[in-house]
Amino acid sequence: QMQLRESGGGLVQPGASLRLSCTASAWSLNNYAMAWFRQAPGKEREFVASISWQGDNTYYSASVRGRFTISKDYGKNSLFLQMTNLNPEDTAVYFCAAPRKTGGFHSMAAGGYDSWGQGTQVTVSS
Repeated sequence: QMQLRESGGGLVQPGASLRLSCTASAWSLNNYAMAWFRQAPGKEREFVASISWQGDNTYYSASVRGRFTISKDYGKNSLFLQMTNLNPEDTAVYFCAAPRKTGGFHSMAAGGYDSWGQGTQVTVSS
């Protein structure tokens, strides 16, 4: 399994922006489709966004579409989630995830992903 690490979370006020990052140690993310999920207290882990391995296709949940942007930096071997206009309902631990295989892949189900990071906490509160 790939070792993933998220960063960039924090405590922000409603309407603010945050940029989450995900990196992999000893692995290249470049050939993998990647995804972001989040989990709020007492709730199941939910799909947020995903990106194809080539970066030419992106998918978003209805709750974040238009506010969040997923991207990959192939030179930095990194995955990002730019979050804007945050609201309290976005409060959760955010996880990046990778499937088992490289190449074409798309799933909005957590069970479709094999590698996960430890998560980074995002709290939106006034």
